[in-house]
Amino acid sequence: MPTKDPAAEKAKTVRLQNKAMIKAALEAAKGTKAKFFFIYIDAVEDNLIPEALPKGLSIILVTKKKSLATESKASSKQIITLPKLMLGRIGMIKVAVILAISAKLVEQDDIIVFLGGKAEAGLLDTLLTFKIGGESEIITGTDFADIPETVKPAIFEHALNLSMELANKGREGKPIGTIFVLGDEEKVMQLSKQMIMNPFKGYEEEERNLLNPALKETIREFSALDGAFVISGEGEVITAGRYLGAATDESEIPRGLGARHIAAAGITALTNAIAIVISESTGDVRIFRNGKVIMEIEKTTR
Repeated sequence: MPTKDPAAEKAKTVRLQNKAMIKAALEAAKGTKAKFFFIYIDAVEDNLIPEALPKGLSIILVTKKKSLATESKASSKQIITLPKLMLGRIGMIKVAVILAISAKLVEQDDIIVFLGGKAEAGLLDTLLTFKIGGESEIITGTDFADIPETVKPAIFEHALNLSMELANKGREGKPIGTIFVLGDEEKVMQLSKQMIMNPFKGYEEEERNLLNPALKETIREFSALDGAFVISGEGEVITAGRYLGAATDESEIPRGLGARHIAAAGITALTNAIAIVISESTGDVRIFRNGKVIMEIEKTTR
């Protein structure tokens, strides 16, 4: 009698579980009348990704592989690219949802099904169904986390990814805390003041655009400065070391948050900007809009 191959048996078990999870997700989507099915495809074989979906349901692929958009099978589908960082299950869902909101793929009243798992194990193990504007564990508070129309989705995505990278890796291995203020830059500049000489003054716009790969290390170095980065909706880094003095009702800010968070709340309450804050003490990333925290992404320590 031939002996069983443990690796083959394990692969068979994983495949069966993935098929069962996808079936359960599709059934949940049908039962809740979900509009979108998010699936973390790094944790599943390509040939298990469903092509036939219930009527009214659209699929959104979630991945950490930037090359996916050029692959033939995925080219016709919507894709959300996560930063290549360690993310917990809820962190992954939060980042994917806020990027989908930024790209105008989903709206406040949409119900979504999210299927996630472990890429290293090739295993789908997490299924969550919720309404975008009604899940307080994903979108903090009661206000929908809209992204300003003037901030391009690619700029928001890049700023969020950069913030999470700085939160995880810090600068020279040390934790950092900083603020990125995106959009409504004229009003933001009127309501703030320079704490140091502007290190970005005098450079061409393309040299100081957030999407310029050469700028990444510069931003990492200047993140050690007190104050905020002010960035236009088009991605132009206008200044760093900016003092945000706009006042806000501190009762709206969760207890335990410090001056950076209060400053971000104040500037977003009085402008049409959105702010991303990295906590120096915890490495958590918080997104502010309209004077309130709309999303909190906890740093993963394992």
